[in-house]
Amino acid sequence: MKPARLIILAVAVVAAGMAGLLAMRLSGNQTVIVQDAVVEKEPTVDVLVSAANLPVGARLDENSMRWMAWPEGSVVDGFITSSTRPDAIAELSGVVVRLPVFEGEPLRREKIADSSSRILSALLPSGKRAVSTDISVATCAGGFILPNDRVDVIMVRKGDEDNFLTETVLSNVRVLAIDQQIAEAPDGSKSVIGTTATLELTPDQTKVIAVAQQMADRLSLALRSVADAQEEDTSAADHLLSGGDGQPIIQVIKSGEVVKSTSSTANSMQ
Repeated sequence: MKPARLIILAVAVVAAGMAGLLAMRLSGNQTVIVQDAVVEKEPTVDVLVSAANLPVGARLDENSMRWMAWPEGSVVDGFITSSTRPDAIAELSGVVVRLPVFEGEPLRREKIADSSSRILSALLPSGKRAVSTDISVATCAGGFILPNDRVDVIMVRKGDEDNFLTETVLSNVRVLAIDQQIAEAPDGSKSVIGTTATLELTPDQTKVIAVAQQMADRLSLALRSVADAQEEDTSAADHLLSGGDGQPIIQVIKSGEVVKSTSSTANSMQ
């Protein structure tokens, strides 16, 4: 090989080696800067929440309430905050729960009632009435009907030929209490043997059951599935209160049977 080519080859090898060495030094001294992502923390407020699962009729106390940090943007009307009611835990001790509350759920004003010894009236929604009817083990699903269950009210009465007739006079009504019990027993019992059931009714439904109690040989309660709780009541026996033309009627009842029915309009014309 010619000397000139050897010189060129040697120069190329030396240049390549120096270039590689320089590259290694540059990469070894390079500093990598890692920048942490900045996460903005949403401001929070203290909201009063339930510290346990609370059934209808339970009374609040210091052990059943606590403050919890809540995103400020998620606070809605009805929440009780420490900024508006700093002494809420002390103020609400003894208050009755009107609707079921689960652990960690904010205590809304709509779900609690005024602290009062008149618990049942506090549990009644606006426009509703509480009416009691006699029951027994045989007429209330063997004692398995509990407060807050929903039932149909069935009237059993004698017919004209000494036969028995049945009719559903009220449908899908809420049971407020069995005797004086307005919630499940503390021991978790799943049955209650009582003599009276208190039902949550509309004003018109109270009239229906008042007439049915006079006409019936027996009123029975049929327990409904919880899946039917949202169904609308379509079977109220309004005909017990009004005639075919929609006018109120006057009923004469003897020994539990209607012996005479006259329209108030017709009666006023006589």
